[in-house]
Amino acid sequence: MGFFKEELTKVKAFVFDIDGVISAATQALTPEGETVRTSNLKDGFALMYAIRIGYPVCVITGGKTIDVIKRCEKIGIKDLYTGSLKKLPCLIDFMEKNNLKSEEVMYMGDDLPDYPVMRAVGVPVCPKDAAQEIKAISHYISDKDGGQGCVRDVLEQVLRSQGKWIDCEKMNWELF
Repeated sequence: MGFFKEELTKVKAFVFDIDGVISAATQALTPEGETVRTSNLKDGFALMYAIRIGYPVCVITGGKTIDVIKRCEKIGIKDLYTGSLKKLPCLIDFMEKNNLKSEEVMYMGDDLPDYPVMRAVGVPVCPKDAAQEIKAISHYISDKDGGQGCVRDVLEQVLRSQGKWIDCEKMNWELF
C-alpha cells in the first residue's frame, strides 16, 4: 500500500455500495416492510459532477428496489448492479466494459459483503461507521458516516488531487 494521496492520482473510476455508503446505515421501514433510504444531496451532486466530467461510476448493491434504480438514473449512473449478493463478478464486468485495471478503481463499501470486492481494487475506502473488518482493509476511512457525506468526501479528494474539482469562477455551469 502506497501513500493515500498518491493513490488518488491513479483513480479512473468509482464503485459504491448503496446501503451504508450512499444511503445511511440506519433506515426507516414502511408498514409493508420496505426500506426507506435517505441520501445526502452533496453526495449526489459530487457523483453527478464526476460522471459529467467523464469518470465511470458504478453501483453494486444487494438491494433491488425501484427507489435505488430511480436515484441512480437521476444522478446519471449507468452501471448499476442490483440484487448482487456476489459483488466480485459485477466489479469484473464493470472493469472489462470500461477497460480498467484494478489499481485504477476506488471502491467504497461498509460491510462484510463488500470485503471481496475491496480486496480486488487498488483503492478500497469506507465510511466512518463501517464494520471493523472493512476498516482494517481500507486505505482511507472517511470522517463521515454512510449517507452523511462520505461519498462527496472521497470524490472531492480524488478530483482535487487530479486538478479536476470545481473552480466556481471557471465552472461551466451549463454542465448542470
